[in-house]
Amino acid sequence: MSDTAASKRAESATDRADPTTLAAPEDPSTLFGGRGSVAARIERGKAARNKIPREKLAKCKIADRDPIALLDASNVGRVPELIPIRYGRMVASPFAFYRGAAPLMAHDLSKLPHSNMIVQLGGDAHLANFGLFASPERRILFGPNDFDETLPGPFDWDIRRLAASFVIAARERAFALRDQRAVVRRLCETFRQRISEFGRMDTLDVWYYQFDAASMLAIADSTAEKRKELAVIDKARQQSSRSVLNHATELVNGKLRIKEAPPLVYHVPLASPHDQKQYDAMVRRFFADYRLTLPDDRRALFDRYELVDVAIRVVGVGSVGTRCYEALFMADGECPLFLQLKEARASALEGYLAPSRYPNHGQRVVVGQRLLQSASDIFLGWSKMRHTGNDFYVRQLRDMKGAFDFTTFDVEDLGEYAVSCAHALAHAMAKAGDPALLSGYLGKSAAFDDAIVQFALAYAEQNEADWMALKTAIKAGRIQAIRE
Repeated sequence: MSDTAASKRAESATDRADPTTLAAPEDPSTLFGGRGSVAARIERGKAARNKIPREKLAKCKIADRDPIALLDASNVGRVPELIPIRYGRMVASPFAFYRGAAPLMAHDLSKLPHSNMIVQLGGDAHLANFGLFASPERRILFGPNDFDETLPGPFDWDIRRLAASFVIAARERAFALRDQRAVVRRLCETFRQRISEFGRMDTLDVWYYQFDAASMLAIADSTAEKRKELAVIDKARQQSSRSVLNHATELVNGKLRIKEAPPLVYHVPLASPHDQKQYDAMVRRFFADYRLTLPDDRRALFDRYELVDVAIRVVGVGSVGTRCYEALFMADGECPLFLQLKEARASALEGYLAPSRYPNHGQRVVVGQRLLQSASDIFLGWSKMRHTGNDFYVRQLRDMKGAFDFTTFDVEDLGEYAVSCAHALAHAMAKAGDPALLSGYLGKSAAFDDAIVQFALAYAEQNEADWMALKTAIKAGRIQAIRE
């Protein structure tokens, strides 16, 4: 299907939301810190309930739309031969579908009541997009770790996407309805309480705050749960460029190369030495531009490394079809550095919110990540493939990254994980927004919690219906899917 055909198909399926329906703040600085006393900002938050009562956030009546057309539209610009892999991963389960359906939920949220209290959103805040990562000081932290869709928008969009993901995960584990409610209630209550605490903290203390692995362990109620978490934390500590070098490279004609694993890891096919020369020049120009986005001290460090090899890597679920590469650098002939180059497209939220003010979507992702994470990768930067115009952001590959296997969680495990995610999301919003204002809106009662619980349960039903629509489309031949 052509890009034009996909776009027309989506437009005919449903009217696009009017971006002006979500008011953007006149002063962008208000996204990142309020003005006036804490008490005054809390009162402003309370007053906002008069315009959008918290109870309205429970609404989840989705107008008729064609989910397949909307997903098709999100494929515009992706690598065509990888799109069937994307659908093959999405159709695996309702949760896998949800991971790839951020554009669909963005459309749905834009049609529903929202707080219009603007913060820097992660944009795709489902539970699998939280995990362990390293600070520059090599502390293991926990928090959001995917920012492809980051953009300023209503704070409730992130918490609603996160809450619905917990219900979907609980349904796949066949947890009872009362347990689904209880998990989301723990999520919302923790989020509300942490926002209140951050709203009363010193501004610099909020910025310096870090939710680390030890904080996660403190939440675990049982020895067994602590043991499972420690195993994930210990595994994360072992993730490094050195560990990638040991299992993902090989010697080819005496030269170190990234090991191929088609169709997920492979080198760009080049027909001639001339093509190879042009490709090498393009890659080196890309990294020269990337280098300029690093602070001077990081440039000095990066300059110690020499580029050795670059390969294509297919990653994720929602990211499948976007261009992604891994690059191997070496210093002193024996010190490896693996960088991931990930294409940054327009955020899935941009059709419904004010567009990014950054000329490069890689810069949008990097700025969002630096705002929302308590600490970020020292090699985080951005660049552009000049010959194609595609934007990219760059980060280390698997640098002390760790993920929890929620498919093995019991009800208590999932509830504890919800507490950790809520704590981390609250800090991200407090760091990049105005926690006092949010605290005023959220309040001390369970009104916000009740609304989000109701929304999450309803949206999980909608997600399952959309997943079934994808299965039907594949069976009917409307969609091609490749299952790995």
